[in-house]
Amino acid sequence: MSGTDRPVSEEDLHAHVDNLLPAEREPIVLRYLRENPAEAERIADYRTQREMLRAALASRTGGALPAHLNPHVLIARRQGERRMLWRAAAMVVLAFGLGGGGGWFLRETVAPPPTAISGLVRDAVANHVVYTADRRRPTELGADQRDDLARWVSNRINYKIAPPDLSDSGYRYIGGRLAATPEGPAGMFMYQNEAGVRLTVFVRPGSSAPNAPIVPVDGKPMGGCAWIEKGVGFTVVAPIPAAELRHVATEVQRLLDSRV
Repeated sequence: MSGTDRPVSEEDLHAHVDNLLPAEREPIVLRYLRENPAEAERIADYRTQREMLRAALASRTGGALPAHLNPHVLIARRQGERRMLWRAAAMVVLAFGLGGGGGWFLRETVAPPPTAISGLVRDAVANHVVYTADRRRPTELGADQRDDLARWVSNRINYKIAPPDLSDSGYRYIGGRLAATPEGPAGMFMYQNEAGVRLTVFVRPGSSAPNAPIVPVDGKPMGGCAWIEKGVGFTVVAPIPAAELRHVATEVQRLLDSRV
């Protein structure tokens, strides 16, 4: 089956959002979106989230908040079920360098982390806040599509990865997605415990440091533990106590190290 004959896939849609779709597939995807209004609306939401994340994470040197990223404007643009997601995104814009340098997340660090770890945590928390706030569709592929997601993410980030099983730590895998960062695509796997608390495992290649041990970066209301192995960064993010977060991060590291 040629590239112009095969059906539109989820990967095609995300490549369209990321502006990475091959030229011969673009008219096919656009026609599909015209014929499927619900899908077109969903993909438009993803594109908006992508652009908002890029704007939030790219402005690392401070400066005034652009008018179109004002949190009041962002919140006002959302209606009904979408309101919660935009409120979370507005918080990310305020938190990560658009006018405050360190923001609320890094102000209460136990010790200043290396730059590579700091950027890794910033990207992971930004995506965590945006997507875990979406109660309707927080993940792109659900738990029943675990293997499909593992292949998709592994191919996009050029690193073999699969969602670890955190059931022994009290967290049930609910799905995941390909995430956007200033350094390129990353994988995000989402979990939830019996209390409804959501935890994410974030994997992003391309770190400037080859290796770094687990570093806790604790803040309110969100905490993260990050480490780097062979240039690939890993972060566990959740609004839980630091000791529990460190325990889960250690378990994630053990499971990922034993996957081969």
